Order: sequence, then C-alpha cells, then structure tokens
Amino acid sequence: MAGHRLRRWSYRGLICGSAAALAAGVLLNTTGPGAHRADAAPAAALSWSDDFDGAAGSAPDSSRWTLETGGSGNGNNELQYYTNSTDNAALDGNGNLVITARKNTDPNLNCWNGPCQFTSARLNTAQTFTQKYGHFEARIKIPRGQGIWPAFWMLGDDLGSTGWPGSGEIDIMENVGKEPATVHGTIHGPGYSGAGGIGAAYNLPDGKPFADDFHTFAVDWSPSGITWSVDGQNYQTRTPADVNGNKWVYDHPFFIILNLAVGGDWPGSPDAGTSFPQTMTVDYVHVSAQN
Repeated sequence: MAGHRLRRWSYRGLICGSAAALAAGVLLNTTGPGAHRADAAPAAALSWSDDFDGAAGSAPDSSRWTLETGGSGNGNNELQYYTNSTDNAALDGNGNLVITARKNTDPNLNCWNGPCQFTSARLNTAQTFTQKYGHFEARIKIPRGQGIWPAFWMLGDDLGSTGWPGSGEIDIMENVGKEPATVHGTIHGPGYSGAGGIGAAYNLPDGKPFADDFHTFAVDWSPSGITWSVDGQNYQTRTPADVNGNKWVYDHPFFIILNLAVGGDWPGSPDAGTSFPQTMTVDYVHVSAQN
C-alpha cells in the first residue's frame, strides 16, 4: 500500500520544476506499438491526445508538452538532471515517445547533491492542456532495475498559487524497479500526502515484470471519485469518504506529467545490477471528457 512509501513532492521541489514553469509561463496495445489503440480508446470522444507520430529522433510536440529542466531532486532526493535534449526524450519513428535515463557525461551539470550522475526527462502539459474529470489513459512499457522510477501522473492547475499538496496530485501509475511486477496508484492532498498518500498497489496476475511488455494505465475521474485500472481491469476507487475528513481537492482541472526518475527516497539508488540506459516507452496518451 502507498502508506509505506517515503517519497513525495515537497513544495520546494515543485518550485524547481512544475511550479516554476507555471510562474514563468514556460515552464500505449499489449504486444506491439499501436496494436489496439482503437480498442483502448474510451467511448467518449477524445478531448486531447498524443500518439507520438513523427520522425525518429524528433523532439516531443512543443504544442502539447513542456520539457522541464534541472537537478533539484524534486523534493525526493532524486539523482537525475532533467534535460530538454532529444538524448533524453525523443520520438522513435514507430509511434512512440521514448524517455531515456542515462549516465551523465557532462561535467557542467550540477545537481542538489553535487555533480549529476544521471540525465533523464520530465514532460508536462501545464501550459498546453488541463482538464477537470474524464478518462486519462496511457499505454507504456516501463523500464526496469533497482533505483528506476517511471511515473504517469497529474497535478492541479492551481499548483503555482496553492502549492502542494493543496493543489492535489493523482498518481495514475508509478513503479519502483525493486518491485518489477507492481505498480501503484495514489492520491495526495492536504492531510494525506507523502507517506500518508491514499492508494493501492496492483500486481500483474501472471507475476511477470511490467517491463516485459506494454500495459495500459488509466483513471476514470468524476465528481464522486477516481477509479484506477491496468489493462482495463479496475483495481481501486477513491471517494471523498476515503480522505478521513480532510479536503477532497479533485474538483478543478489538472495537468499531465510523464517522467522517468533515477534514485530518490522511495526507490533508493541504482546498484551494480542496474544497467543504463533505461527507457520508458510511451505508445500514446489519450484523454476524453466525462461521459
């Protein structure tokens, strides 16, 4: 369950990432890419999407995504420096976005703990797309290895004025490499953040690592609650009754984030068995309005 985790975003860490971007005004089929996009799409018409079609090596669409930069640790003592380089986030020419975590070779990159050990990428839609309620879905093949931490998640659009966790956070999918067959879905808000986040874990029925194939991660979000699913299988629902009298802060628009972190309080650091580069391959992100 989510209560065991040490990790969570401090407001200071977010100022260095998404909130700073807001203030500045800048800031997936189960066998092969694209095999069942039509089947995976919800019944309602798409309100926003990216199928990552484009030439191999090209950057993510800047009309949809902002690439965050920096090595602040994001409030979690993470070890990567996020760049806007196609070395870390690029289309593969086969309808996928590939986010790559690499060992750093640039001596001029400094992180919160000294010279940066790794580079990676974090993309958000804070300046290009927000939505209240609906179906949010991505089809992703996650990376693997101790200390590797991919995520597909959302933050409230009032982050810059309200701060975290008051703005709310919906973690659609997180994985830490030491749990290869497990993903987590969690909400964080005032009075239930950090290790007190409310959520659940999902394990693949066959016990295989998530990194072996593409899987579809989604939430269905309405005024009455949020339901998480993996490959179309619902595994938890959270409602205002679950926040123990605290404020339910999921009644305003949120923006989307995709990132691949390295290290941090929750996953721990990579070890001798962790190979680099590691890749998080995203087939698509689809959003539809509430039916």
